[in-house]
Formats: sequence, C-alpha cells, structure tokens
Amino acid sequence: MMQREKQRILSREWYARTEQRIAWLTLIFGIAAAGVVWLLVSPSWGVGLLLGALLAWLNLHWLQQTLDAVVRVGTAQSGVPRPRVSFWIYARFFLRYALVGLVLYTAWLFFRVPVVSMLTGLCALGAAVVAVCTYEIFVRPG
Repeated sequence: MMQREKQRILSREWYARTEQRIAWLTLIFGIAAAGVVWLLVSPSWGVGLLLGALLAWLNLHWLQQTLDAVVRVGTAQSGVPRPRVSFWIYARFFLRYALVGLVLYTAWLFFRVPVVSMLTGLCALGAAVVAVCTYEIFVRPG
C-alpha cells in the first residue's frame, strides 16, 4: 500500500513539473521568437508573436486552474454518483476562448497587429509541448 501511495505522489509531482516546464518554455519560445522577428521582419510582427505567446501561456494557466477545480470538486464528492460542478467552472472553461478571441480582435482592430503573427504566437504552446515531450522521451527515459 505504501509503495502505491508513493508512486501516486511521485506521479503528481512529475505531472506538475512537466506542466511547469511547458508553461515556462511557452514564454521562452514566444519571447525569443518575438525578439528575432522584431529585429529581422518588423516590430508589428514581433508584437503579434509576443501577444500570441502570452495569450497561449495565459490560456494554459486558466485551463490548469479550471481542471484542478473540476478534479477537486469531483474528489470531494467521490461518493456521489453525479458530482455537482459549479456553473462558473464551466463558464470559465469556455470564456477563456472568448477572451483570447476578444484580445486578438482588439489588437488587430485598434493597433493593426497582424492576425497571422498573433496566431503564430499562439503556436508557442505547441512548440513547448513538443520540446518537453521530446525531453521526457529521449533525455529522461524510465
């Protein structure tokens, strides 16, 4: 029993570290790409990349918080056949997309930041996930 509990705790710690790596790499990749693009392409494209990367990071953060809340509620009501999850947890899950869309639209409409640059910046999260997965597969086997 102790071994199983120890494995579960280590597994939680591993997932938490992996999530932290993804979050930090999202910011690092976004800032690095934005700096290079700012210098080599144009400042507006650099701003778009940075804005997209920041939105990807914020979206990931909100997703983690929302899913943690769902898990807490489900765990607290483990004996209940159908746990009750607050409306606000669901609303927050979906409103994060609306907020990202609103920020992108506002940046394009008022500041003429190129839409493609912002969408490309959102891909910093995907690049971070690929980098962390590659690290976990090849550098930290077992």
